[in-house]
Amino acid sequence: MRRLLRAAKFLARDGRIPKPLRGLAAFGLLPIPGPLDEAALLLVGTVLWLFYRRTLREAWAASGS
Repeated sequence: MRRLLRAAKFLARDGRIPKPLRGLAAFGLLPIPGPLDEAALLLVGTVLWLFYRRTLREAWAASGS
């Protein structure tokens, strides 16, 4: 769990990920009732997985050390 949080912190500060995408991720973390916040997180996760896979790997590797 700690490694996941460190990787998320690294990704939040990474300048290679566009600010609107990071903003959508922050919106998805808000405690809004209903499926809107979960849909936002699914969208962000899909975009990150499709287009920023190398960045995700680097964040995961950096959080392990």
